[in-house]
Amino acid sequence: MCGILGVVATSPVNQLLYDGLLVLQHRGQDAAGIATSEGDRFFMHKGPGLVRDVFRTRNMRDLAGNWGIGHARYPTAGSASDIAAEAQPFYVNSPFGLILAHNGNLTNAEALKREIFLTDRRHINTNSDSEVLLNVLAHELEDAATGPRLDEAAVFRAVAGVYRRCRGAYAAVAMIAGYGLLAFRDPYGIRPLVIGKNELPNGKTEWMVASESVALDTLGFKLLRDLAPGEAVLVDMEGNFRSRECVQRTVLAPCMFEYVYLARPDSIMDGVSVYEARLKMGEFLAEKMKRVMPHAGIDVVIPIPDSSRPSAQEMALRLGLPYREGFVKNRYIGRTFIMPGQSRRMKSVRQKLNTIHQEFRGKSVLLVDDSIVRGTTSREIINMAREAGAVRVYMASAAPPVRHANVYGIDMPTRAELIANERDEAEIAREIGADGLLYQNLDDLEASVRAINPVLQSFETSCFNGCYITGDITSEYLSGVENRRDGSDFGMVSEIGDGRGQLDLNLIDLEDR
Repeated sequence: MCGILGVVATSPVNQLLYDGLLVLQHRGQDAAGIATSEGDRFFMHKGPGLVRDVFRTRNMRDLAGNWGIGHARYPTAGSASDIAAEAQPFYVNSPFGLILAHNGNLTNAEALKREIFLTDRRHINTNSDSEVLLNVLAHELEDAATGPRLDEAAVFRAVAGVYRRCRGAYAAVAMIAGYGLLAFRDPYGIRPLVIGKNELPNGKTEWMVASESVALDTLGFKLLRDLAPGEAVLVDMEGNFRSRECVQRTVLAPCMFEYVYLARPDSIMDGVSVYEARLKMGEFLAEKMKRVMPHAGIDVVIPIPDSSRPSAQEMALRLGLPYREGFVKNRYIGRTFIMPGQSRRMKSVRQKLNTIHQEFRGKSVLLVDDSIVRGTTSREIINMAREAGAVRVYMASAAPPVRHANVYGIDMPTRAELIANERDEAEIAREIGADGLLYQNLDDLEASVRAINPVLQSFETSCFNGCYITGDITSEYLSGVENRRDGSDFGMVSEIGDGRGQLDLNLIDLEDR
């Protein structure tokens, strides 16, 4: 889960890229970077931290040129010391000069590293699979070129070569020196990527690709469409646009967690309004509650800020219950790193959320969250509700139980840390201290999204059902992921909700949900 952006404009593009990354800040807060080009020269600045902290006026002045790319990084693995080294975009000077930013995760990155070293004769300097993807693309461009300069056909042949070699989830934007902007999306369309344009009064057209449509909206670009799975688009420095499907067999299977949790509610992904999908999730969840908890005696529905609000509102409407805001989120708490001991995690939750006592006192409350991952935060929130005077506390999750690792670019705890691992709903309810617990059915979750766009028939839902859409994930691979995770010294205490509907866009890690 990262935010990527690419722009080909007719005037200096540094401010557009900066503003676009601010809008995509929720997709990654560990590092940010911008690369631009003027003539045949690249200019780049990147570093650890929020967009607003990485870039100063002097940095922006140095980012010359009318086209460029940006990246907001959220790591799925690694240590704190890796953040600066693995900040994107990445650059190689051969062939042609190439800069790339990537969102997703290559599931065959280790095999590719060996192949790149032994066959391609290239050196990988970090642990980032994005650098692997960059070097694969660079090698394929070198093979595809028929002379000292590229042409359109050679670029698309190179992307087809990337598709042959790379597995997993990837949406990428790249700059080819002296040639133009390239963007492509994996053959399953797991990670999102949209394209838009801005037609100027002088007849010229500016182009933008981004992880979410909200970046286009706020920067004055008109959303054209999502990139199709296996599609590459190419915009040269004169603004000429070309696209091509570079792989024959494709399946559109977007990541379901984008709709549940990751994306801002004002984004549209693969023809689906994220906000409308979350309303539908609440509708289906309310119908399930009528069936399985008809006598719960709930007095009020309260969301866990922020991404669960649409689902909670729709649940309250369908159940004929009052909807109330019971938690206030402190939007000025800095990020904290996990320290030993449960008390630090509990303190972090209470620093970020505070209860409005009168909404709980003497009431039976239904708390609605987008998902429950580890359960630590849910347990502490339920304790807070009881301390505020709630007589009974029920919990509803807009997503099904998270029982499996995600290998496509979302940071998840190890399977042993997932609260739903080898527990049923009654056991999970006891673990988090709830009087009752309601999970969304996976069929209903898919129906919630499909109701907005019936064309969508497949989804990436592996963290719920253990079915990995790319078909290359083995038990050995999953064991390796968990072993690397156990050996990592990096992790963030989660914030509550996800800020997708607020302009401060606080990142939520899935560590403690």
